[in-house]
Amino acid sequence: MPTITTPNTNIEIFYEDHLPHGGNPEAEVILLVMGLGAQLTLWPDEFVDALVSEGFRVIRYDNRDIGLSQKMEGARAPTLAVQVLRKKIGFPAKVPYTLKDMADDGIGLLDALGIARAHVVGASMGGMIVQLMAIHHPERLASLTSIMSTTGNGKLPQAEKHAMEALIAPLKAMDEETIVAHGLNVARNIGSPGFPFDPEQQRERVLKNIRRSVYPAGLPRQLAAIIDDGCRRSRLANVRVPTLVLHGEDDPLVKLEAGEDTAKHISGARLVTIPGWGHDIPLPLIPRVTQEIVTHVRG
Repeated sequence: MPTITTPNTNIEIFYEDHLPHGGNPEAEVILLVMGLGAQLTLWPDEFVDALVSEGFRVIRYDNRDIGLSQKMEGARAPTLAVQVLRKKIGFPAKVPYTLKDMADDGIGLLDALGIARAHVVGASMGGMIVQLMAIHHPERLASLTSIMSTTGNGKLPQAEKHAMEALIAPLKAMDEETIVAHGLNVARNIGSPGFPFDPEQQRERVLKNIRRSVYPAGLPRQLAAIIDDGCRRSRLANVRVPTLVLHGEDDPLVKLEAGEDTAKHISGARLVTIPGWGHDIPLPLIPRVTQEIVTHVRG
């Protein structure tokens, strides 16, 4: 699969382009945008295949600073404590890049591929990114789906401590077993309590991901971009792109209230919540999530 340089942001983006059966490049496009520190492979192959089998051209890509896309080597992000403090007292913190820059990367990928409009689907930080696509590039979006994401309002319930600590914990070493153990710990702490955790299956997925790429330096820079963007409520009020909000009722990382808040501040948005769902995409939920998205984009 190729890497392409976005004409607007000049960033090298690695992407996968999955054509529907018959290879029709003119099929409607669904662009998948993943979350914080997550490679495109966090979109399960089974989920991509399910959307392709519905006749869509599905494109997933690595955000900048993760996976096989361009890394912002040498760029320094402010510490989390410093950034939060400056935000509270009204002073901006200098960040290597913004969440809007990341949204522009996705639009630039569409430009480079000659795609005028797409249905965009984002999970977690990816949900924030596609929200910004709808804010700044509404003419490029056929529809918007925000999954397990938020408006960024600081008054919303915060992540459960164990979930956030697992996500941002520094790696103690860079050997394979340590990285796998770290990945499994994250999966356990942010996963779906309503769906069984299969340690062997998760281990295989984590191992596959880390053998593809390991780049912990990108996570604090992406996190800085999230904090810098702040609350999107007022900006989302102007969005008129048809919107679906999907959220787990048992998400320990981005709480259910964040999904409810997202739907509340986008005119006409439809909210679907699922009991037992956490902050991942468990395989048993793929048929349900696929159907919700397909119904939305065809509507």
